[in-house]
Amino acid sequence: MTFDNTYISREHRYLLGIHRETGVHFEAIPVSNSMVDYIEAYKISDEEYENFMADEQQAIDFAESCRRHEQDDRLFLRPGSDRGIPR
Repeated sequence: MTFDNTYISREHRYLLGIHRETGVHFEAIPVSNSMVDYIEAYKISDEEYENFMADEQQAIDFAESCRRHEQDDRLFLRPGSDRGIPR
């Protein structure tokens, strides 16, 4: 899986981009488990992507929702038994 980042917010700890193979946009958050740091990438619509690029607060709110596991049905990959904790 190849994710191309188009925007990175270090301050609010999320990134936006596009999944190269499918053309689907995503928002991702950094997480850590007992062995590794990685990102959880969540599928977003083209409209959501445009809104998040235009209004950072919407992107921040979505990232916080992901951290609360409220968007898990949008994950590109299901987490394993040692799911990471948002950083």
